[in-house]
Amino acid sequence: MKKSVIITGGAQSIGKGIVKKLLANGYAVIIADTDVEAGTETLKEYESAGELLYIPTDVTDENSVMECISRSLARFRRLDALVNNAGIALASSQPVEKLSLHSWDKVIATNLTGSFLMVKHAVPHLHCTRGAIVNIASTRAFQSEPDTEAYSASKGGLVSLTHALAVSLGPDIRVNCISPGWIDVGIWKKSSERKAGILTPEDHSQHPCGRVGTPADIAELVAFLVADASGFITGQNFIVDGGMTKKMIYVA
Repeated sequence: MKKSVIITGGAQSIGKGIVKKLLANGYAVIIADTDVEAGTETLKEYESAGELLYIPTDVTDENSVMECISRSLARFRRLDALVNNAGIALASSQPVEKLSLHSWDKVIATNLTGSFLMVKHAVPHLHCTRGAIVNIASTRAFQSEPDTEAYSASKGGLVSLTHALAVSLGPDIRVNCISPGWIDVGIWKKSSERKAGILTPEDHSQHPCGRVGTPADIAELVAFLVADASGFITGQNFIVDGGMTKKMIYVA
């Protein structure tokens, strides 16, 4: 029986890259995503690559989360890993004094509470398989641009949730976190929104690694963190940003 993994927000962008990688590694993959257009499209694109299931899922709705877990178990009979990747940012930045409580709650509910709900209902099944959880946060947990309080707070909370869960759920379940930096996801979106990113030499050169990241960069680390090879790693956050958060920048 194949190992199975649920990937929230797996229909597009970084999540889609993770889906592709874990299918290639032999996992049965469940895409949990609210975007039916993107989910259906990704299912058609990758279904020949392995066992793949798309379940429309709203991670902010506990009943929807429970249904996702139930349908996943009914199809694949086991759950070995959970990747909490679903996340949103506000369409436009707003000064904190003008940020509505509704907008704040929406970001926190999706990026942080949604991960909590997925973990809550996945844990009994992950205990059975001595499974792994990977949370996808952001370098915004550690550095900010102006007027991004909701997003930064949600991702900072996810980093802290990671080490709290690692202590609570060990030794049976390992929990780790990845904080991506600048990842070019233009060609990883659904076809109605897909477009190649316009990246300049300056965009690439400001990264000590010499380039902007791709979803594959994140997917490679996810694949390692859910595998037995990382069995001595838990409670950690891994910044994957081409070195950007280590680079000192001076304004002349």
